[in-house]
Amino acid sequence: MSNYVSIISLQLSRAQKVIEEVVIVLDVEDTSPNRCAASFKVLVVSSQFEGKPLLQRHRMVNTCLAEELKEIHALNRKTLTPEQWEKQKSQ
Repeated sequence: MSNYVSIISLQLSRAQKVIEEVVIVLDVEDTSPNRCAASFKVLVVSSQFEGKPLLQRHRMVNTCLAEELKEIHALNRKTLTPEQWEKQKSQ
């Protein structure tokens, strides 16, 4: 696990400040070639995403990672409600 994966995980875990609720599922993957910490894929599941459009959900995540995004080349976000997560798992 690269250092950036740990940092991103920690920052999103602290997302309670922005998301105001414990993140139910959090997965961070370094998707850059050779795991050089330039590109990441994150999955965040939270009930605070209920009723919010995708862009607003992504902005919530971006707010948590404002400093890290200055160093990252690409961030692929998947933001789901608990209901969406359960439905996806059952497929």
